[in-house]
Amino acid sequence: MSESESSRIILRVDSGAAHAGSVSRALADALVSRIAAAEDRVVRRDATMEMPFVSGDWVGAVFAGADPVALAHSDLLVEELLAADELVLVAPIYNFGVPAAMKAWIDQICRAGRTFQFTEAGPEGLLKARRAWIVTASGGTPVGSPVDFNTGYLRAVLGFLGVHDVRIVAAEGLQLAGEAAVTKAYADLDAHLAD
Repeated sequence: MSESESSRIILRVDSGAAHAGSVSRALADALVSRIAAAEDRVVRRDATMEMPFVSGDWVGAVFAGADPVALAHSDLLVEELLAADELVLVAPIYNFGVPAAMKAWIDQICRAGRTFQFTEAGPEGLLKARRAWIVTASGGTPVGSPVDFNTGYLRAVLGFLGVHDVRIVAAEGLQLAGEAAVTKAYADLDAHLAD
């Protein structure tokens, strides 16, 4: 079997603030080290670093073909995403939702005709990745609760783009449970990997 047949590309997108105590980034490190084989390539994108917001020029380039230079960064992100076999989205819960950096990344990669298309049957996702991981942490917001606008939103975006096997690894209630929440998150990760 050739390298191209056996190796995979794993795209990891970080969106929470990088700091020494980041539980979500540490969980993602553990996850990626366990799912990536020696021959796999891990592509890391830190959305907190110079991720542009959608602008008038961007919209004009997408819908009217004006100023393709405005799409240069978006095109790079889309190519990374389309090449990926597996996704790891690292998105701690900020104020009940996703970090602004993750939302900016999503706005850059959701592109009609590139990552999804409209058909007579409705929208169809164009990603080849078949599995995605949402790695998150929260101070007090229960994951999956009515006030968690993070994991449900990310699951919906991934489904829209064609990725339906979505697994959530969460350290929730860190302000209340502390280290017990971290221990449970690693146990949940092990359980997911055993599936």
